[in-house]
Order: sequence, then C-alpha cells, then structure tokens
Amino acid sequence: MDLYAATTNPGKLRDFAHAAAPPVRIQPLPGLAAIPAPPEDGPTFDANARVKAIYYSLRAPGLLVLADDSGLEVAALDNAPGVRSARYAADLAHPTNADTPDNRNNAALLAALAAVPDSRRQARYRCVLALARDGQILLTSEGTVEGRILTAPRGSGGFGYDPLFFLSALNRTMAELAPADRLACNHRGRALQSLLARLDQHPAPSL
Repeated sequence: MDLYAATTNPGKLRDFAHAAAPPVRIQPLPGLAAIPAPPEDGPTFDANARVKAIYYSLRAPGLLVLADDSGLEVAALDNAPGVRSARYAADLAHPTNADTPDNRNNAALLAALAAVPDSRRQARYRCVLALARDGQILLTSEGTVEGRILTAPRGSGGFGYDPLFFLSALNRTMAELAPADRLACNHRGRALQSLLARLDQHPAPSL
C-alpha cells in the first residue's frame, strides 16, 4: 500500500520512510511542487494537518494522501512557538544575522527564553498526521517527544530546533544523535507508527 506524503521537506520524508514498514510505502506526492500551498492558519496542529490532507487529496484523486503539521511547544512560552514553529522568528521580527530560517528561529527562541531558568525550559515536539482520500479524512494520529531547551545549540544533525532540543535520557540534543537514534525517537515517526497501527485495524473497503 502506498501513502503519498504532501511534503517536499527531505527531513520529513526521511522520518516517514524510516518509520514505515512493509506492506506500506511512503512516496512523495506526485506533482506537489506545482500545486499552490494551502493556507496554514489553523489554531492547532490537528486543524492544519486536516486542511492540508483534504486540500492535497482533492488534487490527487484516488490516492491516499498523508499530511502533517508539527512543531515545538515550550511550556514557559505558553506552548509557543507551536503551529508557528517554522515562522517563529518572522512573527517576532527578531533581528538576527543568522543565515538560514532554522538558525533564525533558534536565535529567536533563545532570546525569548533568555530569562527562563533551566528548571523551567521543558519542551515538547508534537506531530499530528492526517490521512485523506478524495477530500475525506480517513484517520488521524499524533506523536510527541519530551525534552528541554538548552541555552546554546549543540550538534550538527537533524533540522529545525534539534540543536536546542535536549533529551535527558540520552544526554544528547536531537542534533547530536546518530541518524538511526534520531529516527528512533522522532515525533513524526511515532505519529506514523500510531497511524499505521490503526490502519491495520481499519475496515478494508474504506481504504
């Protein structure tokens, strides 16, 4: 069974491919680059994932389309950046000389947490997946990873906020983990595994 991921992000595609298991394969959605992106202005990850899954499935008739919305929630910031994780620095108009969107977002997060002590820097990566076909949502799932935000980035792997996201049990940031270890404790991977478990139990005529 093929599920078509509505993303061009290589990191997300890698996470999904690692978490999938036969007979399910994760494929990039054909022609995605030519489809204008829908607005992602929902208040929750669930709302945005559903909007994207419905939108892209209507443009790929008959295909099972997988869409996600994911990001970082920091308790001390009332769960910001949340759904605005990819646009956090832009939203804050944070002044920085950082050269990439990820580095700008990390700089903005560090500035926002500058006065917050280590004991209050708990954070969570969250991912919500929605599976749709022909404009109808079939399944949704969620995956999370708990950690805390450091005061300076560490590591060069991963992407997004990974250099700041510290996993106490492993004594590493996400960006310091070997690729296999990072994939094993990934929120997108956990969300997909949950969705695939439910897919196994879904009535066959619906899929």
